[in-house]
Amino acid sequence: MIPRIHKQGSSTRGLLNYLYGKGTRDEHVDPHLVASFDHLMAPDPGRDPSATKEDLQRLLDQPLHLLDADQRPDQHVWHCSVRTAATDRILSDEEWKGIARRIVAATGIDPGDVDDAGCRWAAVRHADDHIHIIATLVREDGRRPDHHRSGRRAQAECRLIEKELGLHQVAPGDGTAAKRATSAERHKAERTGRERTAREELRETVRRAVAGATGQEEFFDRLAAAGLLIRKRVAPSGDLLGYKVALPDDRNKDNEPVFYSGSTLAPDLSLPRIRERWTLPAEAAAATDNSGPEQPALPPVTGPAFARRRATAATWQALLIIDHGSNGAAAAQIAAAGEVLDALAKTSAAHTRTELREAAFAFERAGRSHIRAVRGHDRALRQAARDLVHSGPALGRGEDGATTAMLIDMVFFLAIAAANWHAKRHHSQQAATARQAAEHLRAAYQAAGTEPMAALCQHGHRLAPHIRQRQTGLLQQVLPELAEQVLAEAGWPALAATLDDAHRAGHDPAALLAEAAPRRELDTADSVSDVLVWRLRRSAHLPALPENPHATPARDHRHNPSSTAPPRNRRPT
Repeated sequence: MIPRIHKQGSSTRGLLNYLYGKGTRDEHVDPHLVASFDHLMAPDPGRDPSATKEDLQRLLDQPLHLLDADQRPDQHVWHCSVRTAATDRILSDEEWKGIARRIVAATGIDPGDVDDAGCRWAAVRHADDHIHIIATLVREDGRRPDHHRSGRRAQAECRLIEKELGLHQVAPGDGTAAKRATSAERHKAERTGRERTAREELRETVRRAVAGATGQEEFFDRLAAAGLLIRKRVAPSGDLLGYKVALPDDRNKDNEPVFYSGSTLAPDLSLPRIRERWTLPAEAAAATDNSGPEQPALPPVTGPAFARRRATAATWQALLIIDHGSNGAAAAQIAAAGEVLDALAKTSAAHTRTELREAAFAFERAGRSHIRAVRGHDRALRQAARDLVHSGPALGRGEDGATTAMLIDMVFFLAIAAANWHAKRHHSQQAATARQAAEHLRAAYQAAGTEPMAALCQHGHRLAPHIRQRQTGLLQQVLPELAEQVLAEAGWPALAATLDDAHRAGHDPAALLAEAAPRRELDTADSVSDVLVWRLRRSAHLPALPENPHATPARDHRHNPSSTAPPRNRRPT
């Protein structure tokens, strides 16, 4: 059940005209009162032929006359809508009556038995799934009501009502969510054939522009390249204070673009919050300076596959920080993971784009909580996002497609880790959206991983029988508790081929396998063998796909004395 406190208004009659009208699309059916401050003694223009909207307006506004004209508040109309979930049963008028009374009492509009001099109000129902409550913000004794933080109070009361009436229970919020699109914005999107509201499209576009950007010049260049209209707020000193963006074809009734500031799109998209991503905090800089000898610069990105391999490595390190780092460092990793998802969705091939876009859209909520991210510790993930953007779109096949599957597999586990991290801290909304993102990533992996895993499996089927038997014994020795399950999976030949490739590259397959399996939970994976394949190929620095996966593998060195064996003791870096 979602309560929403609307912007205060100045016209009681104007709101009543809407509540008792046909609606913007004739969707209002049988508008009528279900509750009022005087126990339904108020005139009901919906069902009483002798009652008018003017009668109800005069009754509600009567307390205004207790004040002198210069003391009356300009914005005296309080408006709250309360809506049930689509899966909930249809409530009776009597149930809505009780809900309305509890909402006005909880928000301080009409405390009821505690104070008999509350505000005048009425609850109108014009649809099965919601009601509207209208109130005059002057009490019967001429004083103003105490309705401070009425939105939070209404939310808390709705959580109790849901449990008592057996309705869908909404995860409690913490005030860090982005502002929801209004009903007017949703109806406008439907009329104009938009998949999402202008607010949601702008939020997604701005997030993608932020992903991996290194400064505000690049950020604004990306916004302009995306086709957005931009207005900058500049101080008299010339300093940039903020910005607004609009879609070129989103216009108001005067044919003017409808602009949204960054802070109204999402709390972390205001210009000051975006700038935090580009600034290394003193404590993070000190930690970097004292961490040992200067690290060599990373090699330049040479293509989408290389960018995806580097992003996979950064994601693996982020998983370890989320598990073992401080709250601020973990929050920074989760927020930066959203940038990687945005960049991945932006550069993905067509067959994975929809699911990755939905994953990024859902995970956006998981990146904000009351635990402030300590920026600086997330540089590897932010650089990974930048690499993805600058490497360009992936082809979706060959090494590009295989490294995409590898990265999606790793980001899936990061989303699960983020959900668990938030759940332990009782961030229920963030945990829920992280799990939702994980499900979209699961679907994206199924689209991305099918072709490369088939190629790796074909490579595995071409192994000599004694080599396949050796890999079976290795699996049973190192992972006895998982061996039976893995051997029954369709991806086992790909894992056997990967173990053989690691052996030929000079690694110890048993050590790699023992290291890969316990580092992250595997019970959330559809295919354990798939997960192990990508972990092993990443940690052993193997190509995501062999150069010629359809060729017959070379004979085993142990059965070919004339061949030159690779070094045995080389370990992965």
